[in-house]
Amino acid sequence: MSDGSSLLFGAIPAHLNFSTAERQRLRSFLRALSREVAGGRAFACLITNDRELRRLNHDFLGRDYATDVLSFPAANGNGNLGEIAISAERAATQAEEFGHATTDEICILMLHGVLHLAGMDHERDNGEMQRVEENWRAEFGLSSSLIARAFSTRRSK
Repeated sequence: MSDGSSLLFGAIPAHLNFSTAERQRLRSFLRALSREVAGGRAFACLITNDRELRRLNHDFLGRDYATDVLSFPAANGNGNLGEIAISAERAATQAEEFGHATTDEICILMLHGVLHLAGMDHERDNGEMQRVEENWRAEFGLSSSLIARAFSTRRSK
């Protein structure tokens, strides 16, 4: 990628393999995120499986379960934001639940992850990240943000 951002696919279950067009859409979205949301700063995004997300979650955060997206901000100030890991399996399940394509869900997860890389934290910011995520979601034509969905799920229980 010309901006230094990269999209990697690893250990994706065969039934979730992405077509060339889907991979291109995800790469284009990654470039747009880097340019528009991250202010030209590069980041890497790994799309993989639940097993790898569980391992990463355990190794880096001490949590022994798979999750949909993890963000690892860069430790140094060299202009690189950091890395994101996304579970294609979780994305496919959530996409089905919310009635849109798996690639749309991965885009939502990428946006969410980049906002975390940029220093936002929806658990501590009194709704700021949710507002920013909703604005970018609308800008990119994506459906409900992760934060809004999590909030509405908690309220309905």
